[in-house]
Amino acid sequence: MADFILFMHNDAPAAASTPGPADWPAYFAKLRKAGAFQGGSSIGDGLCVSHAPSPPPITRHLSGYIRIQADSLSDARALVTGNPVFEAGGTVEIRELPKD
Repeated sequence: MADFILFMHNDAPAAASTPGPADWPAYFAKLRKAGAFQGGSSIGDGLCVSHAPSPPPITRHLSGYIRIQADSLSDARALVTGNPVFEAGGTVEIRELPKD
């Protein structure tokens, strides 16, 4: 199994309802049932730090993350179905977490 992180973007169309706390339990239950759920959280405010005089601003389009395990990128992609952000028309970015 490989580790993946799902980044939820806050880009759901304005006409779509924004996913709220009540929308997540069924999706988390699906991931747990598949043995994939490894944790996650919404993402709050923060800052970027650098030795540069003016570090860039934080990335504003990310609203949360979920860590999962799956056999492949395509299996991870299949687990996005039911994700409240995805179902509302927003973007879920899937990234593999290599074992460095």
